[in-house]
Amino acid sequence: MTPPDDDREVLRDGALTVLGRIRSASNATFLCESILAERSVHCVYKPVSGEEPLWDFPDGTLAGRELGAYLISAELGWNLVPYTIIRDGPAGRGMLQLWVQQPGDAADADPRPGPDPVDLFPASALQPGYLPVLRAYDYAGDEVILMHADDKQLLRMAVFDVLINNADRKGGHILCGLDGRVYGVDHGLCLHVEDKLRTVLWGWAGRPIDDQTLQAVDGLADALDGPLAAALTDQITPAEISALRQRTQSLLDRPVMPEPNRHRPIPWPAF
Repeated sequence: MTPPDDDREVLRDGALTVLGRIRSASNATFLCESILAERSVHCVYKPVSGEEPLWDFPDGTLAGRELGAYLISAELGWNLVPYTIIRDGPAGRGMLQLWVQQPGDAADADPRPGPDPVDLFPASALQPGYLPVLRAYDYAGDEVILMHADDKQLLRMAVFDVLINNADRKGGHILCGLDGRVYGVDHGLCLHVEDKLRTVLWGWAGRPIDDQTLQAVDGLADALDGPLAAALTDQITPAEISALRQRTQSLLDRPVMPEPNRHRPIPWPAF
């Protein structure tokens, strides 16, 4: 389900007010309200000026990568990434993304029942409907297992992460919306030319990709030879667009989920 057009208009043209800083984020990240006439929406605002320098990603490029991830998600038709734009804000130009309302957001709301899409469980009690990823020990020294739901929306997210070469798919970057959909956020570390896939969604490693999912990937390949490439040109480099094309074609040529083959396939912390 895509957001109403008026929500998008409010995000694009409304007056931004900072409500607070999201302290858990590594870069400057703010919760804002955008107001246009009688309408308002909440959003996440990440100014380019607040991006911390990284050794492996060029400075000042994270906002463009976030927008690029949104454009690719929209082209696939999966709408995994909340509506995202780049515009001026209180701290200068930056990425704005519609806030995902989740169960338990309100002070008097009930939290989401059951485990999260990605969660830790006692190693002796595997969770039905979940796929194992990693065994480890918690701070108390008890053995636990990291698992994620065997869910079609999460599978699409795992395929999406392969395509965009996501280096930072943590459990906390997967949100369950009030609309029943699963959303992915924090895509600043993606679309690099080098293999940097780091994710908690390894439960499907080595499994074939279904035909319906591949049909969307095939449509993405066509779009990368058309208007999508032009839209991405303002956000990432020609070499990064070429690498995206290559990853897309590689998945079509061998429609199997990759297996972890790097020394650090899971981001840390995992949540």
